[in-house]
Amino acid sequence: MLVACDIGNTNIVLALFDGDRFVDSWRVYTDTRKTSDEYFVVFNALFREGGVHPDSVTSAIISSVVPNMTRSVEKNIQRLFHISPLVVNHDVKTGLVRESIPGELGTDILANLVYAHSIRPDDAVMVVDFGTALTLSAVDRRGNVLGCSIAPGLVTAVNALFGSTAQLPQVELKLPETAMGRDSQQSIRAGIMLGYAGLVDSLIKRTEEETGERLYVIATGGLSKTISPLIPRIDTLDGLHTLKGLRLIAELNR
Repeated sequence: MLVACDIGNTNIVLALFDGDRFVDSWRVYTDTRKTSDEYFVVFNALFREGGVHPDSVTSAIISSVVPNMTRSVEKNIQRLFHISPLVVNHDVKTGLVRESIPGELGTDILANLVYAHSIRPDDAVMVVDFGTALTLSAVDRRGNVLGCSIAPGLVTAVNALFGSTAQLPQVELKLPETAMGRDSQQSIRAGIMLGYAGLVDSLIKRTEEETGERLYVIATGGLSKTISPLIPRIDTLDGLHTLKGLRLIAELNR
């Protein structure tokens, strides 16, 4: 089996695949203050409670946008399963046109595009990832990476409001009932949810105008299910999109 690990700014997500079949996943808060030994205890407990025998894991892959965490997670996977994980960089085989991959493109976004192109090879595809940052990345039908747009994520925006204003409360993000709220919570939901829906819709349309391509749009990330009803252009929801992309990269690099 394969362990795929996506180290993000907010969470570390671990997923187990048996061939192309998803088995289970676990989510751990990203804390750069934790030592490697502390993470070993956490990972070991998660896999043990999940009934994962160390000998059943034969390969592993890591994507990281938190450089300070990469080596710690890599060492712990080595300790747990006695294998050396593949750490994704721009030199690995992806199935995309290598020359088109921007030098600063995050490996999580790269994994998103690899999987998007594999499942829609005849379309230009955009992946909208509602994570700590909101990212919109696209690949054309020839496997050329078109680029990426980045904005603060929905929760990041709410936390910025909460942390920088004296009277605005922290708000659970839900679909707003109206565009004009009658109290602080309704007003923030309207501004964030409808505002971000408009942002995403605008960037999809702008990308299509610039490329002359009709985009197939995939949404992933923590809040994708919550906000997707407000964005009619989203064609597919896939909460495991990045991890499935990592699984595919692992297969391509065997």
